[in-house]
Amino acid sequence: MPEDRSPLPPVRLHSDAELARDALATPLLTRAVKLARWAGPGTRVGVGGELVEEQLPEAAEVLGLGESGGEGAEGTDGGGEGPAYASEAWRIAVDTGLVEVEEGDDDSAGTVSSGDNLALVTGGGPQDVLGLWLDALDVVLADATAPLLDDIEDILGEDGTIDVEALDWDPEAEAAFLDGVLGNLYLLTVTGGGAGEEAVPLPVLAASMIVPDDMSEPTDDVLEQVSQAMMRLDDQFRLLETIGLVEYRPVDEALMAEEGEESPPQPDDDDVSRYGLVRLTPLGLYGIRARLLEEGIDAPAVGDLADKGAEVLLDGLAYFPELSARAETEQWLARRAPADAARELLTAAEGDDAGAPLRRLHCQQALTLVGPQAEPAVRAVLDNPQLGGLARVWLAEHGAADVPAPPESMIFWLAIDTIAAQLSAVGEPDELQDLVESLVGRHSGFFDAAWRVDHPATATVLEAMGRLHRDKKAAKEARKAAFKARSRAGS
Repeated sequence: MPEDRSPLPPVRLHSDAELARDALATPLLTRAVKLARWAGPGTRVGVGGELVEEQLPEAAEVLGLGESGGEGAEGTDGGGEGPAYASEAWRIAVDTGLVEVEEGDDDSAGTVSSGDNLALVTGGGPQDVLGLWLDALDVVLADATAPLLDDIEDILGEDGTIDVEALDWDPEAEAAFLDGVLGNLYLLTVTGGGAGEEAVPLPVLAASMIVPDDMSEPTDDVLEQVSQAMMRLDDQFRLLETIGLVEYRPVDEALMAEEGEESPPQPDDDDVSRYGLVRLTPLGLYGIRARLLEEGIDAPAVGDLADKGAEVLLDGLAYFPELSARAETEQWLARRAPADAARELLTAAEGDDAGAPLRRLHCQQALTLVGPQAEPAVRAVLDNPQLGGLARVWLAEHGAADVPAPPESMIFWLAIDTIAAQLSAVGEPDELQDLVESLVGRHSGFFDAAWRVDHPATATVLEAMGRLHRDKKAAKEARKAAFKARSRAGS
């Protein structure tokens, strides 16, 4: 999972009811529920609660995976691997409490009865169903990080038990690697808007865990590690797709033939989709977020701020991408009368603290969603030195009449405040460079007036303008103005 403890961008989740329906429709949980309803006192299980081998063909028939065909299974011919799928689904049913198994001893088989959680499938609420699904996800994740037993004879001890040391398997490292991959996939998803529309190439995910950030050109050894990780992830994502965590396009099997069986394929730029594409489903976004929250990582969701005050909303939007910010603001506004919301937003936008410029920017953006009902509240702050500028901008954009012209001091204060907000939000990208040059170009003697602006960020903004402006003369004037502003402020 991501190590950075700063808040992640928010995820846009489907409703609990939609997610619960998705959970019940996942192949693995669907099969587990079918077997739980089929099981009864006559179901024979082994000492460990597993279905005995003789019972598996019947269980596969129940799932439509028997020799007669039926629904088939992903990537199988149905009957051939049906018992294996039945065994896997049975373990999910046991581990999620859909069935209750009283284990037997060496001389007697265990007994089976319906588990308490089976009733939740039809009688529980969405959160109950999602709780079942999360339990099933834990089981599948454990399976995904289990060791690969390519040649079991090599790891069997003299007594017939598995020699764990011979496996060369570190369960904690395996789990941490997969958690890291899923955490990076979640981060890529929420950074891109939080809805998970775009699939991520498998080489990108593998490289995100292996290639050092400061390595400009991966070495052959690093590329080999990435390729090996891709093959492991290919197996894991195929499994995780059965529980609905991801949608996955597997690595093209023809690549293995092209590259040879001795070494994994080396990704190139010809057709990256052949190397695997993975996307978190809406259910997967819910599941990974739940795991992040369990680890104490701040993983917000759109709607978390809907019942909070305006200041919390405006500060919180600092971490939101544009689409998510709009969705969050719309949910916040939906709970309030337009006029009340406008007044609350404007009150929260005041302040001289470092976060105030960005609050005012988010306030201005939020007010565009309120509509004409905000006009009385906006007019009420026309004489406010911190809010009068944005109020005039809002009124002009909405075609209001009788908007008083701003004093020159307010024009320059708003310019400093706007750039300060943009610096806090996005740093110094090209778009801000264009804004800086536009402001300077519209106002002759801009820097002669700007250094006198009574704003906490004046010197910082002017220094940034000196770095951003492409005209050397203007950049020098900005730096001189910044020096004057710092001298004036006594810092």
